[in-house]
Amino acid sequence: MNKIVKILLIVIGLVAAVLWFSLPSADDPSAINSGAMNFMFIIMYILLAIAVITSLVFGLAKLFTTKGSIKKALFAIGGLAIIVAISYGLSSDNMSVVETMSERGVETTEATVKNIGMGLNVFFILTAIAVVLMIVPGLKRMFVK
Repeated sequence: MNKIVKILLIVIGLVAAVLWFSLPSADDPSAINSGAMNFMFIIMYILLAIAVITSLVFGLAKLFTTKGSIKKALFAIGGLAIIVAISYGLSSDNMSVVETMSERGVETTEATVKNIGMGLNVFFILTAIAVVLMIVPGLKRMFVK
């Protein structure tokens, strides 16, 4: 199986190299419609699909074969759901933002503004948690010894 994957990767690499050198010039207005460009995008989508499928298959296989991992995964998903709920509660549907965006020609709704605020709050909370989880063990090691 390992040899087949290596041979397949070499073939895809060679095809991509040939397509790279057959790309039209950037100054060519019809470059976006070239066959080489389209085929390179097809190869990219195929490789992306392979990566997503293999990561899901092996991740789920590990999840179901390791004892106690489903419980940990459910706790993590529950924690993320709690953070999303808290972030949604903290976000505001400020009408001034909707009006400002409408003045600029971007049609938005209060729900869109609230969802964007929720996404930002989730990002900030998860970033703060990550920073704390990196700093606390370091400080613990410094002061325990």
